[in-house]
Order: sequence, then C-alpha cells, then structure tokens
Amino acid sequence: MPLKTPIAFCIFNRPALTAKVFESIRKVAPERLLVIGDGPRAGNREDELRVRQSRAVLERIDWKCKLETNLSDKNLGCKSRMASGLTWAFEQSEELIILEDDCQPDPTFFSFCEQLLERYRHDDRVMMISGNNFQPKSPHDSDPAQQQAAESYYFSRWPHIWGWASWRRAWNHFDVNIESWPQTKQRGQLKDLFRSDEEYQHWASLFDQVHAGKIDTWDFSWAYAFWRNKGLSILPTSNLISNLGFGPSATHTVDVNSKLANLKTERIETIIHPDHVEPNLAADLYTWENIISPPSPTREIHNRPKWYRRLFGRSKPTSVPQSI
Repeated sequence: MPLKTPIAFCIFNRPALTAKVFESIRKVAPERLLVIGDGPRAGNREDELRVRQSRAVLERIDWKCKLETNLSDKNLGCKSRMASGLTWAFEQSEELIILEDDCQPDPTFFSFCEQLLERYRHDDRVMMISGNNFQPKSPHDSDPAQQQAAESYYFSRWPHIWGWASWRRAWNHFDVNIESWPQTKQRGQLKDLFRSDEEYQHWASLFDQVHAGKIDTWDFSWAYAFWRNKGLSILPTSNLISNLGFGPSATHTVDVNSKLANLKTERIETIIHPDHVEPNLAADLYTWENIISPPSPTREIHNRPKWYRRLFGRSKPTSVPQSI
C-alpha cells in the first residue's frame, strides 16, 4: 500500500548513497516525494558530475508519485540549503518524513513515523519523531520503574535528526539564525532544561557561535527552537536508521570509526504506546554522557569521535557535527 505521508529527500553529491536510500523510498512508494538538492561548489567539476548523477537517481521513479523538487543551481552550503529546503517542504505539506542521502531506514521506519504523526498531530508537546536510538540496550533496562520494555518508543529531550518526521506547526518555530538567542540567554530561559551547568554551557557556547554565523549547519538551530519551546521527541526503542555516510568525503560525519557509523537496524512492527508523555530521564542522561558531552579531565578525549576531538580538543575546530 503506498505511503500517504510525503517524504522530503535531501540530496547533494553522493550518487551511490542517494541510490541506496532511494531504493528504500521506492519500496514504500510514497504518493508524494519532495526532493531538496544543493548545487555544486563553484569551480568544482567533480561536484558538477556527482550532483547530476545524484539527481538522475530520481529518473528511477516507477510508481505513481507526485514529484516536487527544490534544486539549487549553486551551492548554498549545509546550513542555508537544509534550512531553506525544509522550510519550502513544510510550505507544501503539513507533515513530512525527512531523510538525507546517507540515512538508510529500516522498512518499518516509515509506518512508525506515519502512525505517530497521526497520533500526536495535535499534541504541541511533541515536536518530532526520530528513527534513531543510540542506546546500547533498551533505555527501559536502565530505568525499569519509569516505563516497560515492551513499549515501542519513549519520549526524549534530544532532537535526533538522522531520519525523522515532524509537522509544520513545529517547524514554524525554526529560525536558522536564532535571532532570539541573546534575549533567551540573558533571561536564562533554557537553563532549567539541562541537568548541569556543564551541559547548559556546552549548548550556550554552540548557540553563541550559531548566532554569530560561525557554524555552517542547521541542526543546532533546530535544537534551539525545539528546546526553547520545551519540545519532546519520540525515539524508538529499536534503532530504525543506519547512517552510511561516515568517511572523509562527509561534511560532518568524517570519522569512519565512530560508534555511531553504520548502526544495525531492527524492525518495529506492532507499535505499543507509552502510558505517559514524559521524557525518559535515564535514557537522556546516557545520551549526554556517552554520545554528546565534550571531553573533560574525567573523560578520555581519544575515546570520542574525531569531530569531538576536533571541536573540543586543543586544535581549533574546523566544522561541527550534524549528530544531535
């Protein structure tokens, strides 16, 4: 049965990965496919070829589908292209499933998103649905009193975006330049969301850089909108997305040895819903301590992914990760 929910597919210059993810999309035959594409970097002949090859993958559509495209002739960069492209996509549809060209979904990811988009459509507390689970085991195992392991998902304060879904009502809060950050910071409006001053200062520093235009990425701006509006995300108890794009050709996920690279996926067939809409604090703490937090004197820096060593180590950072 064709997928009713529109898919926003974000592509650039990786035709092989684009083709792999496209095949996953083709299997669910969405009635609408919205494609966001960045253009080649100026003077880069290889980019020009690979961008054409990536876009040519769309010629493989062999099902009844309304194809809508927002393809840039010039290179806008990750921040501007994703921000403008997703804004365009949400202007076309009230809700979307969103995949980038390196995010390989399990087939059940699509039905998982579609069912939960409908269930929480009018619940402003919930701002997104993710396919990511970075826990080494079910988060419920570390907090059995809060939820039961049989549940198919939990609520989180982390807005993971490697395969996700959301509503226009949530994206309307997005401002790529986070213009309100100085006032939010002055009033201390986000401090109560974080468990420690270390955690708050980590994100405040990143938001300072985003506001100053020093970071070419969009997902920190989304995290800011998410937290400023006290949003919750839905995270599956089984991982539904494998990021295939780690490597030297990636913009942000360059460390091929990262523990987040090429994660195995599992299926979620019948969805069992939690009884309460509240964050799983134990799971969120694990994510902070083991996935997101920068190195400190008590944490071995060499155990962190390369982009953390680059961003928070002694050398000056050259880029930041898209890994929230």
